[in-house]
Amino acid sequence: MEIVTLVLAGLACVLSLANLLRRPRGLSGEDLEKVRQDLLAEIRQTRQELSGSVASGLQASNVQTEQKLESIRTTMEVRLNAMQAVTDRRLGEMRQTVDEKLQKTLEDRLQKSFGLVSQQLELVYKGLGEMRTLAAGVGDLKKVLSNVKTRGILGEVQLGAILEQLLAPGQYAENVATVPGSAERVEFAVKLPGDGDGPVWLPIDAKFPQDAYAALLAAYDTADKAAVELAAKELDKRVRGFGKDIHDKYLAPGHTTDFGVMFLPVEGLYAEVVRRGTAERLQREYKIVVAGPTTMAALLNSLQMGFKTLAIQKRSSEVWKVLGSVKAEFDTFGQALAQAQNRLNQASSELENLVGVRTRQIQRKLQQVTLLPGEEETSGEQNSGY
Repeated sequence: MEIVTLVLAGLACVLSLANLLRRPRGLSGEDLEKVRQDLLAEIRQTRQELSGSVASGLQASNVQTEQKLESIRTTMEVRLNAMQAVTDRRLGEMRQTVDEKLQKTLEDRLQKSFGLVSQQLELVYKGLGEMRTLAAGVGDLKKVLSNVKTRGILGEVQLGAILEQLLAPGQYAENVATVPGSAERVEFAVKLPGDGDGPVWLPIDAKFPQDAYAALLAAYDTADKAAVELAAKELDKRVRGFGKDIHDKYLAPGHTTDFGVMFLPVEGLYAEVVRRGTAERLQREYKIVVAGPTTMAALLNSLQMGFKTLAIQKRSSEVWKVLGSVKAEFDTFGQALAQAQNRLNQASSELENLVGVRTRQIQRKLQQVTLLPGEEETSGEQNSGY
């Protein structure tokens, strides 16, 4: 409204100015000056009024604007506070839900992880127990193998197991004095058939130079050529000494075979002895055959085939004796069979005589018994007619 009033006042001033300009031009300078002064005064007054109106209008508009802005601010604050409260509540609910899910997921995963860790620790503990037991067993085995007598017993047990698996109990013996009059007894001896009444023994002795073999393996690990050669010479010396002992203590050709067998219970040791030519030297110098677990099984299998061949030869001679006896008995049986056949023929002829002649006579006697007195005369006439 104030703006409209101001506009109308401005229009009134313009109309007044127009009216003054439409007056007759026959005015003097004083009149024009007066008119100008009046016009200026009126313009000033109008401007003042316009300024006052504009100022009052602007003030009123500012007041209304401030009131409206305050109302809008208040409304916005209320709405923002409500939205913030709703948002805070929903964020709290979402935070609670997320925390619960995270807590549950974390607990599940931690439980599974702890379960897996517990299982792994249990397996590790079990493995450590097994390793501890294995280490104790290795220590015990090392203690056992450190004793020369125990090492010999170990090889003896292994050799006995091989002999037990491949030969019958009557084909070998333990602790045999193969040399007559000697107190030395070999660990095992295989029975071979001899020319006389007694068997011929094949001596088999188990040897295990564990310390010399271990020194050779350690030298191989260090890749020291000089140490390897030194350990190999020591092993060759030990094995040749064993071969000489077997030859001197257990071989007596005639009562035993002219060769003996040295059993080495480790395949690696046997391979080393063969590779370095020690086995060939033992066979050439002392007539000792070196055998490992595998070659001992092959040797015993060949001996088993020899036993079977000898058994077959013995059985073949017995079969020839039995066939000779059967032939003599068969001739006797043929003579007895011919006599029985003659007797059967004689019995057959006698049976035929009984069935023919004797049967007709009996039938005739029976027919006479069954005839009546009148029929007997008729029958006699008929018979006389015949």
